[in-house]
Amino acid sequence: MAEDLNITTSTNKAEQYQSLIPQIEALLMGEPDLIANLANICAALKEQFKWFWVGFYLVKHDELVLGPFQGPVACTRIGMGRGVCGAAWEQEQTLIVPDVDAFPGHIACSSLSKSEIVLPLFNDGKVVGVLDVDSSELNEFNETDAKYLTQVIKLINF
Repeated sequence: MAEDLNITTSTNKAEQYQSLIPQIEALLMGEPDLIANLANICAALKEQFKWFWVGFYLVKHDELVLGPFQGPVACTRIGMGRGVCGAAWEQEQTLIVPDVDAFPGHIACSSLSKSEIVLPLFNDGKVVGVLDVDSSELNEFNETDAKYLTQVIKLINF
């Protein structure tokens, strides 16, 4: 299978996701390796949306540990309840943060990050990681992102 993406230039976010999700599904089809699949998801999202940072943190014991990502270097370990990622893990829900500087306890891995969305990954009803997406723009993420990124993470087989 060719690993080239068809990047949509539409300014409509929903249309961009609707074009990208089947391509991500095709990338994952038949590939059993979790890390390879997480890496391709990051790359596809970063290529389509040009976000500042896209990556996964995986639960290992009592911490989130950095997994595959696209973007500048990142925080390696995050405790439960710490920052946006740790809060999404603890609360077991998607968090949309329009201005990370206004989020209590935000962990500034980069001062260039201005807004963020974090979605918990579930396996057998338990959070096993999070998808973390950062933008260098304020108010980048909304319910459209939450809806379609939820569809993306449902494609992951643990």
